[in-house]
Amino acid sequence: MGLRQRAPGPDRHIPAAERGGLRHRGRGRHQHRRDVDPRGGSLLRPRRRGTRGDRGTLLAAQAPGRSRRRRGRGLRPRKRFAQHFLEPPWVAKLVEAVAPRPADVFLEIGPGTGALTRPLASRTALVLAVEIDRDLAARLRLTLPANVEVVEGDILEVDLRRLASRGATEAAGEERPAPIRVVGNLPYNISSPILFRLLALNEERQAWSDATLMVQEEVADRMVAAPGGKNYGVLAILVGVGAAATRLFTLPPGACRPMPRVRSAVVRLEARPAPEGLDLRAFEAFVRHLFMQRRKTLLNRLAPGWPCGKEAAARAMAKAGVDP
Repeated sequence: MGLRQRAPGPDRHIPAAERGGLRHRGRGRHQHRRDVDPRGGSLLRPRRRGTRGDRGTLLAAQAPGRSRRRRGRGLRPRKRFAQHFLEPPWVAKLVEAVAPRPADVFLEIGPGTGALTRPLASRTALVLAVEIDRDLAARLRLTLPANVEVVEGDILEVDLRRLASRGATEAAGEERPAPIRVVGNLPYNISSPILFRLLALNEERQAWSDATLMVQEEVADRMVAAPGGKNYGVLAILVGVGAAATRLFTLPPGACRPMPRVRSAVVRLEARPAPEGLDLRAFEAFVRHLFMQRRKTLLNRLAPGWPCGKEAAARAMAKAGVDP
C-alpha cells in the first residue's frame, strides 16, 4: 500500500521532512505546523499543487533475493519519490488490523505495487484504489484481480463521493449505498488535507464507516491526544468532531527497506455523526483562533469578539459549564 500522492509546492511552514514528501524521512527542526499551528492555513482546503515530489512509503512485500528482478521490472525504490518498501510481516499485520469482510468495499489511498491491495481483494467484495502514478496505475490494471478498480488521479482531486456511492451500491445491491471502508498510508506533506477531506465526505451522509491509516508517529500522537495533554490541539479537536481515533500500533524504522529515519503509527478512525448544522470550515476557523495563543485563557481569547463584553462572556461560559 504505497502512497504516491501529489506533493504540494514548498511551504515555509512545513518542515523538510514534509516538503520532501516522504513521511519516513528525518524530522526537520520545525514541528508539523499544518497539523497543529492555527496559522498554517485551512486544513479543509486542498493545498496548492507543485512538483510531484515524494508520494510516501510504498507498501511492497519484498522477498529475499528478488531485488535484481524488481529493478528489472522498475519496482526498486526510486530516490526522486523517496520510496520505501514495507516488509511482508508488517503488510500482514496491517491486513489483520484492517480485518476485511466479504461484503466490504474499500477505498485504498495509494496502492503502490498492490502489496496490500491483493490480500484485501481476496477477502472483500471490491477495492477502489486511487493511484497518482500513471506507470504504477497501468501495471496494477494488468496484475490485480477483477474486483479491483484502479483510479488514476490525485486523492485531493478525485470525486470521492462518486466513488463511494457507486462502489457501495454495486457491492450492496441497494438503492441507498452502504458506507465504504478506507485504508491508506498518508504522505506526511498532505496528511491533514486528506484527513479533513475524508471528514468532509461524511457531512451530508455517512459515506465511510471507518478508516485505517498509517501516518507519521507525531501526527498520530496529535490525532489521538486527550484534552489537557501536551499534544492536544487543533488536529485532535477537528478529527474528534467526525470520528473516534484509536492508535493501533507503531512501526519502527526497521519495518521498511531502505530504512527510514522516523517511526510511523497506524490509527483507526471510526466515523460518527458531526453535530447537526455544524459548518466544518467555520468551526475550524474558530478552533484555530482559540489555539493561536495557547497561553491565553479561553475567556481572554473570546472576549474581544463578544458583543456584550468580557463579563457577559464569562457568564455565558459559566452557564454552559465551561471553565474560562
